[in-house]
Amino acid sequence: MSASVVNRTPGAIRLGAGLAVALGAALLTVACSSSGSGSSSAPASAEPAGGSTGSAAAAAGSGLVITTKSGSAGAFLTDGSGRAVYLWTKDGKDSSACSGACAGAWPPVTATGAVTASGGVNTADLSTITTSGGGKQVVYDGHPLYYFSGDSGPGQVNGQGSDGFGAKWWLVDPAGTSITAAVTVPSGAGSSASPTSGGGRY
Repeated sequence: MSASVVNRTPGAIRLGAGLAVALGAALLTVACSSSGSGSSSAPASAEPAGGSTGSAAAAAGSGLVITTKSGSAGAFLTDGSGRAVYLWTKDGKDSSACSGACAGAWPPVTATGAVTASGGVNTADLSTITTSGGGKQVVYDGHPLYYFSGDSGPGQVNGQGSDGFGAKWWLVDPAGTSITAAVTVPSGAGSSASPTSGGGRY
């Protein structure tokens, strides 16, 4: 009799232990699903905020800043890296006449995102037009803007006063007016020949 009691006792203990483990597992599952649903809702609400921040950063990163640099004839427009931008007197208001070989020598200033103003540049004067290739060319006060391929970097104004492709190329002041004087830049970059024609708006 005592042997059968001894044999039954481990079985009862095993059964009780099994029930305890099952009950513990059930409680753990309920606890995990409660905290899991709470934690899954938190990332869901945080993800769009992170996504929108990323999108905003991407948009800002692909934008362009138009600012100014000082030269011997006063302030003139540059991009955010300090590279000079020019207008072409052959262009119409908000219309570019430069394409083909002209655009190779005088690449249009383009932007894929927002164009912002800095350093005395008037935000209201900034806009874009669509190029023949479908890009967005930056316009300031009605003047399509261009780089000069002969400027190797910031501080260079080698295109000032050029008459390439049949009309004059000028630097632009913050008022949107052509700068028609010879320009030197304090950093020692290039200067133009003394121009012979007057400047002004369209």
